[in-house]
Amino acid sequence: MRFALIDAAKTAFPVHRLCRVLGVSQSGYFAWKGRLACRRQHDDMVLLAHVRSALALSNGTYGSPRMTRELQASGLAVGRRRTARLMRENGLRARQKQRFKRTTDSHHAWPIAPNLLDQDFAAA
Repeated sequence: MRFALIDAAKTAFPVHRLCRVLGVSQSGYFAWKGRLACRRQHDDMVLLAHVRSALALSNGTYGSPRMTRELQASGLAVGRRRTARLMRENGLRARQKQRFKRTTDSHHAWPIAPNLLDQDFAAA
């Protein structure tokens, strides 16, 4: 977490000063920067690419349960919670289809109710 903060702020401040303020060594920061991602992070990046492509193919309508079934059908070993975490961390949300709700039907075939009060509703 500290190294990520240093990496984000290194354009505004020198690295040695940021390391001294946060109480970490410069060599530790540069070792972190040059280190490869762990296997779990690498697998997450691969899964995220599959999630993004499946979400694009579904027009953004797949949530984590359906996305998990889709990934499992394509041969990937993944659970629903991991899929949900990847989608949540990367801002991927399922878009729900909204039904068209008609509020008025002016072109119906039924007769119009009679004016029982005999009032004139015409405007001048």
